[in-house]
Amino acid sequence: MSKSSTAPAVGSGARRSRSVLLGLGSLLLLAVIFLLPEPWRSVVILGIVEGLTEFLPISSTAHLLIASDLLGFDGMQGTFEIFIQLGAVLAVVGYYARDLLGQLRDFPHERQVQRFWLGVLIAFLPAAVVGLLARDYIKAVLFESPTTIAWALIIGGLVFIVVERLPRREATTTDLQRVTLPQALITGFAQVLALVPGVSRSGSSILGGMLAGMDRQTATRFAFYLSIPTLGGATILDLLLSLDTLRPGDIGQLVVGMLVAMVVAWFSIGWLLRYVATNNFIPFGIYRIAIGLLILLLVAAGTL
Repeated sequence: MSKSSTAPAVGSGARRSRSVLLGLGSLLLLAVIFLLPEPWRSVVILGIVEGLTEFLPISSTAHLLIASDLLGFDGMQGTFEIFIQLGAVLAVVGYYARDLLGQLRDFPHERQVQRFWLGVLIAFLPAAVVGLLARDYIKAVLFESPTTIAWALIIGGLVFIVVERLPRREATTTDLQRVTLPQALITGFAQVLALVPGVSRSGSSILGGMLAGMDRQTATRFAFYLSIPTLGGATILDLLLSLDTLRPGDIGQLVVGMLVAMVVAWFSIGWLLRYVATNNFIPFGIYRIAIGLLILLLVAAGTL
């Protein structure tokens, strides 16, 4: 038998072995999680939920709302949510650490790097300004409305499906370092929509980038870089405003939730980058609609 004829079989066997190991590892992890006492079990589960959903275009806010309600965990709002979001920020910084260090080294003398980060800053400003001005309203009104979150999910899902079904014009930007300032500004205005909980920061940024002329992979990577000042700034602000609510006994749970979210978010980032290389966002659109309808059913049943 020739070497070429055995290669696919060997590769298939290796993939099956990895799948079996992954499955066994997942079952072991689930067993460990459900053996944990409360509130540690809820802390770990919500950290996983945050890590899985923060960078996927499906709204971490919506998923944390459902998960915390099902778990009966009342610490989702406020300090705990800030800490697990900080874990997601650290994940994206860690994932791109080598690139970020290289850009930091080249920044003083490389015009292209300077221009790229000017674009990130321009994209960051619209949501930063609107978020600061409307922060109290968003926190007091929109975050307290599961129905608003549900409809944001459904409408966002429909937008994903429609955009992916539109005749695709050829992308003008396929290199992250060549994102133009107008493209960055369009992406920034799209990100403003994510101030409505349920819209999804990553989802609105990616769609904005695509509509501005970036290809799917470039728009996704730009959204990840944009998350560093956006999530980082929001997290630092919320943390400073919530310091007076911290209790010494909560520190352990907050740190564990943050670390779990960081590890899971790291793998989510890598998975999404691989996914967008060969797939579109229609499955995410369908999923968003399903989750939105689930929230509406829970509201109607009086659960949320």
